[in-house]
Amino acid sequence: MRMLSLILAVIWLLLMTYQTHQHHQLRYNAVSDRLKHPFDTRLRYRIAEVDPRFGLSKEQVIQLSQQATDIWKLGTGKDYFIYDPNAKLTIHLIYDERQDESNQRRQQLGNIEHNQQIWSNKNQNLKQLKDEIDRANRQLDTKKVQLDAQLQQYNQQIAMLNQNGGVHPSQRDLFIQQRNQLQQQIFALEQEIHLYNQKIHQLNQQVGELNQINNQLNQSIDQFNQRFQARLFDKGLFNGKQINIYEFSSTDDLRLTLAHEFGHALGLKHNQDPVALMYPLMQDQNMQNFSLTNADLALLHAR
Repeated sequence: MRMLSLILAVIWLLLMTYQTHQHHQLRYNAVSDRLKHPFDTRLRYRIAEVDPRFGLSKEQVIQLSQQATDIWKLGTGKDYFIYDPNAKLTIHLIYDERQDESNQRRQQLGNIEHNQQIWSNKNQNLKQLKDEIDRANRQLDTKKVQLDAQLQQYNQQIAMLNQNGGVHPSQRDLFIQQRNQLQQQIFALEQEIHLYNQKIHQLNQQVGELNQINNQLNQSIDQFNQRFQARLFDKGLFNGKQINIYEFSSTDDLRLTLAHEFGHALGLKHNQDPVALMYPLMQDQNMQNFSLTNADLALLHAR
């Protein structure tokens, strides 16, 4: 009987060794879990700590972690992870200066985007004003030509009448009326020109304001880029016993960071594809609708 038990123990040990060699993630499961689920090759994990300053509940983080594991499941057709409230591998959301820095980054980015919207609105108003000025300029040119023609015709008539002895008394009132109408047109045109010049002044002011906002925007963007460089994935860390998350800018960011650290738990290192999950920088990935890249799958198959 003792010999049979020894043989079974050896067989179990060989099975566990073989499974661990074939499935890297199993080395992070508890021995008790391996005994309970000898043919289950999924990595068992649990959420152990969520600092309330992140503004997320434990239930929300559990849901996000499951979405992170789905990235691997959908990308490979295999189920590598399972949530287990008693699992050995734990996930901790630890709030420190990195998240403070992320919050400041998000706030400054929001300010930049707000000022960009202000610039865009003012630029649109500027285009509308410029269009109004262009239309007014064309209308003024037309009215000037018409008025010049009327004045020239009136002056020619007066000159001819003067050459022939002057205006006949019966026509005097008519020419006085014409003269008054021309004077009114001249006055109206001068008023329109005055308004036109006011709009030109207004346009120049708005151009100056827009250039000032643009300069301030460029300065803010330069300062932002100098202070907040592309973020390394050391905002999350897998050390073989637990996954620590220190910083994320959004729930999409957190989901992708968790998926990245799960990749390390599968035994994967970093790759050189900027849009891949296992790239060491969080910069160009599609956070909202991410799927594993060929570079990620190549790492997985090369384990």
